[in-house]
Amino acid sequence: MSFEQFGLSEALLKAVIDQGYTKPTPVQQQSIPLILAGKDVLAGAQTGTGKTASFTLPLLHRLAENFDIKQKPRIIRALILVPTRELALQVAESVKVYGCHLPLRAEVVVGGASISQQTRNLRHGCDIVVATPGRLIDHINQRNINLSQIEMLVLDEADRMLDMGFLPDIRKIMALIPKQRQSLLFSATVSNAIRSLAVQLLNNPVEVAVSRPNATANNITEQVYGIAREYKRELLSYMIGSNNWQQVLIFVRTRHGADRLEQQLIADGIRTTALHGDKTQGARNKALEQFKNGKVIALVATDVAARGLDIDDLPHVVNFDLPQVAEDYVHRIGRTGRAGASGTAISLVCPEEAYLLAQIEALLKRQLPRVADTGYEPVSLKVLDAPKKHVPNKTTGKKDYRHSKKPTARTGTAKPGGNAGRRNSRGR
Repeated sequence: MSFEQFGLSEALLKAVIDQGYTKPTPVQQQSIPLILAGKDVLAGAQTGTGKTASFTLPLLHRLAENFDIKQKPRIIRALILVPTRELALQVAESVKVYGCHLPLRAEVVVGGASISQQTRNLRHGCDIVVATPGRLIDHINQRNINLSQIEMLVLDEADRMLDMGFLPDIRKIMALIPKQRQSLLFSATVSNAIRSLAVQLLNNPVEVAVSRPNATANNITEQVYGIAREYKRELLSYMIGSNNWQQVLIFVRTRHGADRLEQQLIADGIRTTALHGDKTQGARNKALEQFKNGKVIALVATDVAARGLDIDDLPHVVNFDLPQVAEDYVHRIGRTGRAGASGTAISLVCPEEAYLLAQIEALLKRQLPRVADTGYEPVSLKVLDAPKKHVPNKTTGKKDYRHSKKPTARTGTAKPGGNAGRRNSRGR
């Protein structure tokens, strides 16, 4: 199947050809005809499958069909809601690229950027707004934006928006949008919560699913390194240097952890920058640009900051910390192996994270491959007894918390500190 078969306008086909795309992905093959036909769509597709173009191309086509060049100022006819600033910029870039031969104009409304500049841009008029819910609510409260003429609504990465607590904002926004509209909901996972949201937002939607729920791409090689926590950074530096990696995205759990690992890798001689929510939008844009153009080798990021990163041919992803939510593992490693390219996803797992690894494997319904020889003292990643529930003490009637600790794993024989855990002279 080719893009020409969708019946897209010549302007859009020219833009697609300019980008070097000739064959639509499975999610594009299923979604684009439905959206062009005016259907509401609930689409579940893992990251890296081309779902941004799945809604961008037909959205631009439908808006251009009824474009009124005499309309002054322009009215907002399409709203695309996304969870993070980075994803908003990525989606807006796709709108710009695919709509380069069309007279449509888009504006980005995100936090961390000048609200006064955004206000001026909105007052000049635009056809499409790409926004994060929080900043859009700010503009609504200041009466800077009019959503009463919206014809098309897109919720992208809807699962992440729910995880980030945006549901109240989404409901407030929905109350200001015409009920007669076309609505599209795209999500990496289609959970019961997403289906509940779809019932509220979509009208008789057609469901599109191009992959198994919570599945990882077949072209991603996954590896688990069992290692004591204190040697994680040392092993990571060794792998980057010895394998001459030129681009690696590293996930950590906290903002503080991102800054600390950034400084440690720089001290090891590895060009590194960090990306997390405490940084200004300018700093985040600079970090991402440095990573994309090769000025830095390693990008250390938290889940929220990295959501929506679209980096062509990213070869390596490393889970320095395992995610607290098992589904985030799928999103993380989906940053590599995009658009059919191959990639490697490595997880450095200490015994204290064994229960998180067990949750991920239960979600995937398979065991992740272990690397037998890490170069360090072996550690066990077997989970001990599950935590017991808090039960009242039979004598006092008070809750007994002696058995309420999180599950732990048996540790290896190495003693903490020094180089006791190392089996050879690898690393620094």
